[in-house]
Amino acid sequence: MNLQDPTLLRHAAFINGEWLERPDMPVTNPATGSVIGKVPDCTGAETEAAIAAAETAMVAWRARPNAERADLLMAWHDLMLAHKQDLGRILSAEQGKPLAEAEGEIDYGASFVRWFAEEARRINGKVIPVPGKKLLALKEPVGVAAIITPWNFPNAMITRKVAPALAAGCTVVIKPSDFTPYSALALAVLAERAGIPKGVINVVTGLPTEIGKALTSSQVVRKLSFTGSTRVGALLAEQCAPSLKKLSLELGGNAPFVVFDDANIDAAVEGAMLSKFRNGGQTCVCANRILVQSEIYDAFVEKLTARVDALTVGQGDHAGVDIGPMINAAALEKINTHVRDAEAKGATRTTRQRQLSSQFADPVVLRDATTEMQLASEETFGPVAPIFRFETEDEALEIANGTPFGLAAYFYTQDIARAFRFGEALEFGLVGLNTGAVSNAEAPFGGVKSSGLGREGAQEGIEEYLETKALHIGGL
Repeated sequence: MNLQDPTLLRHAAFINGEWLERPDMPVTNPATGSVIGKVPDCTGAETEAAIAAAETAMVAWRARPNAERADLLMAWHDLMLAHKQDLGRILSAEQGKPLAEAEGEIDYGASFVRWFAEEARRINGKVIPVPGKKLLALKEPVGVAAIITPWNFPNAMITRKVAPALAAGCTVVIKPSDFTPYSALALAVLAERAGIPKGVINVVTGLPTEIGKALTSSQVVRKLSFTGSTRVGALLAEQCAPSLKKLSLELGGNAPFVVFDDANIDAAVEGAMLSKFRNGGQTCVCANRILVQSEIYDAFVEKLTARVDALTVGQGDHAGVDIGPMINAAALEKINTHVRDAEAKGATRTTRQRQLSSQFADPVVLRDATTEMQLASEETFGPVAPIFRFETEDEALEIANGTPFGLAAYFYTQDIARAFRFGEALEFGLVGLNTGAVSNAEAPFGGVKSSGLGREGAQEGIEEYLETKALHIGGL
């Protein structure tokens, strides 16, 4: 890997300001299978040491003036942007996404650090008028926070969680995906350079079983934030129940993308390309079910097919690549299973068929999709765009809401009355109207139903790391 600053690639865990080097676990490039390096498979005892370091560091960190915490976060932000190219190369190598998209993730991730650096200065309580005494509602950090992040956005999912935690006065123990630990470790390098004190940020690498058990069973850890599958999220919630930890869970999705016959078709196709094929479809908010009204169905399929046929699939660090590899063989097999099942049940592939090597998925548009197909009820997590036909608004709403998941939804219409009516009726935490993008630092991000608890981003994001204390003062 050709880095301008090779010291950003650390083959070590980061506990209490010390780098723990032990070559236990190989990390591979998903496009080539080549080993990038090896990192420690941290034990339960090492995770407990990280928790203890975070607990000790929090005494001084929470006492630090909000403005000082904000300044340190801004220094971290500035270093991220200064090293954007190297951070993007590390991310592309371990996760697979194209370099341009990887660098875009660095910008996106840094935006959360800047936002919450600014929010740190605006953590305010309030004075409540009560006869005969003073009543203050104080905002205080919840405590040590466990941060468990996925492989699909190994930079931004960390900054979106860690920045509000640090801004609030919490300290953190980060458990990155064992597929993509190097982005987390590079961020820890830059945090150290920014002057964030030892123990405030800790990174434990390795397989999840021992680490997760130590984090969920700890009485010191008072908050857990997780992004991943609904199955694992439910398991973590169960494990955290005895200690009643505060939870933020951003879980699975099954996003509908609805195109009404009065929509701007070209704009809807652009939105579908952005939502469906970003990161090769490996995003929790990507369009999993594209619903198109009958009057424009054929025109939409034709235009989307042409755009998908023009995509270039290949290794992330090659020029002109739009879609990189899938993260592993299991992900590829799920994609192929969904396509085979859909074709067996009457769907038709409209896109050209590429001859690709292992680990690369062929971007596919499938027309005549139906709700009986696996991809209608299961999240594909790959570059497969099934197009469902609908006749009426009520039918579209029934199909869209016909899932236990409620993370993201999208719809396109020029009818202002329908925009409000349909948007309010969708049972999802994130709704995009005439846009395929629903995430930025200023907006609350999170789902309903089986898609999770809590919100990230916006003012709501920092509230997840704060508790409210009522201070009653008599004798005044």
